[in-house]
Amino acid sequence: MKTFAYMTLALAIGLNAGVAAAQAPPPAEEKGLPMSALVNVPAKGGAKLTVSTPAFKAGADIPFENTQYQGNKFPGLEWSKGPAATKSYAIIMQDTDGIRNNMPILHWTMFNIPATATKLDAGMTAPPAGAAFGPNIRGPAQAYMGPRTPAGPKHRYHFQVFALDTTVDATKTYDEILAAMKDHVLASGETIGLGQVDPNAPPPPPRPAAPAAPATPPAN
Repeated sequence: MKTFAYMTLALAIGLNAGVAAAQAPPPAEEKGLPMSALVNVPAKGGAKLTVSTPAFKAGADIPFENTQYQGNKFPGLEWSKGPAATKSYAIIMQDTDGIRNNMPILHWTMFNIPATATKLDAGMTAPPAGAAFGPNIRGPAQAYMGPRTPAGPKHRYHFQVFALDTTVDATKTYDEILAAMKDHVLASGETIGLGQVDPNAPPPPPRPAAPAAPATPPAN
């Protein structure tokens, strides 16, 4: 009887620990949503694209292999064909629950995707012919940068696709590119995935120590 009681207690403690380790859902207020690309460069007439990924269902957790915690593998993306006047597609990935410099965190962009394309394969490491990586928070011409969600509630990651009647200069800054896209979006859509902390990930390396302050010269 004592052995059974100990096993029951151990199981209960284990279950409680698992619940405690689970991350809470994203906050009800999505602070970065009003500043997202989809909101700020709407499609003419509100035309929609259907966007999906083979890696996860809309609104579900993003697999760790598609995050910076494990492999940072591009999850793949598919979308419905844009209107006949489409000349290129653009993709903008933003974390609307992570705010930096008063903007949603910009994870990844790609521009000038050919109008004949309606998918990017999982594991992609280079843009298709004619397309180019755009800027993210690390600078210009950046490859896919998956989530590295901090501790706390989960974050929402928006994979936004735009059908454009033009092409854009992917070497420009995000704000310049968004300005160039304005009034040129024929249709748009998105899929959203949730990012969370990988409980098995090693801690990030310590930041280098700040340089010592120079010694104050003796007074004359």
